[in-house]
Amino acid sequence: MWLDKPRNPNAPLAGLKVLELARVLAGPWAGQILADLGADVIKVESPEGDNTRIWGPPWVEHGGERTAAYYHACNRGKRGIVADFRDEHDLAGVAELAASADVVLENFKPGALAKFGLDYATVAAASPAVVYCSITGFGQDGPRRNEPGYDFVIQAMSGFMALTGEPEGEPMKMGVSISDLSTGLWAANAVQAALLMRHRTGKGQWIDMSLLDCSVGLLANQAMNYFASGQTPPRMGNAHAQVSAYGVFPTQDGPVVLAPANDALFRKLLKVLERNDLVADERFASNEGRITHRAEIDREIARSTQDWVRAALLTACAEAGVPAGPINDLDEVFADPQVIARGLKIELDGMPGVRSPFRFSDAELALDAPSPVKGQHGWSRGQAAWQRTPH
Repeated sequence: MWLDKPRNPNAPLAGLKVLELARVLAGPWAGQILADLGADVIKVESPEGDNTRIWGPPWVEHGGERTAAYYHACNRGKRGIVADFRDEHDLAGVAELAASADVVLENFKPGALAKFGLDYATVAAASPAVVYCSITGFGQDGPRRNEPGYDFVIQAMSGFMALTGEPEGEPMKMGVSISDLSTGLWAANAVQAALLMRHRTGKGQWIDMSLLDCSVGLLANQAMNYFASGQTPPRMGNAHAQVSAYGVFPTQDGPVVLAPANDALFRKLLKVLERNDLVADERFASNEGRITHRAEIDREIARSTQDWVRAALLTACAEAGVPAGPINDLDEVFADPQVIARGLKIELDGMPGVRSPFRFSDAELALDAPSPVKGQHGWSRGQAAWQRTPH
């Protein structure tokens, strides 16, 4: 079973060998991105398995296993083996895999893999060209380096929660594990950058990714707003700090999002709503004025939208070029004609999933296998070594 999964030779990362010593979400998410791009990713699990295998319900029956749906969200396209690091034969086999890999992904606590000889220094001594990516909560240095990192905690510490929620409500986390997922995205990007650098220099390197760093890195305009003003941006619910009228508005049969992000789009919206009386109102002539008089303009727009049927308003906005959309539940998301046209829902051997959003003119993704059953790809030390991709 060791060689039962050839990858798409026309995928961008075809031939790349990745050893994944990671569990839960950030590390496996990075591994799945690389696998979708064509890399041969071997996921190593302990005999107990990845924690997310038991994070249900809901459950999925696949390959004779009952596994949490969560696990299948971030492990598609990988080969799976089980190794007990306390067993010298298993550990020797994993070390052999690491020495022959192009990339090693791991999310153990700082220093934890040194006692097994799977840390960067040891792996790089045997394989100087390895790109070794460590993912932790707080990074390899700093006063909190040894603390475990959990998405909820990082969302709180990074400022995400202080920026999310209604002004008078409590701070709120996002509905997805944004700190974990963004770290996986940053990590996959960093790995590919290091591989490009290896192509120039012939040498690998150690990548240090932290959930806190990656989350703070996403503060973007909100961080700049703070730097420029010295004021902490407030929670604004669905309002936009720098644009108005921009938010959620009522219709007869459900709310819609309207996003007229400049003066021209705002005037187009007024035309759709037949509110010519507001066009000449100096309070609303510029975005700065609309910010100053946010409550008044939001109230006027809502007075108009509440008389519309949602579909009719969205159609009228689309025809006028005004950005607008429904607030979809997930059943509506995957029934949306645009989502269907883009092929975002996939199915592999009966296992549904969401396609990585890459589209290439001259390459395809390697969407060829669902998540592995625990220990699915039997192995022995003699089968472990890869031939590294020439660089």
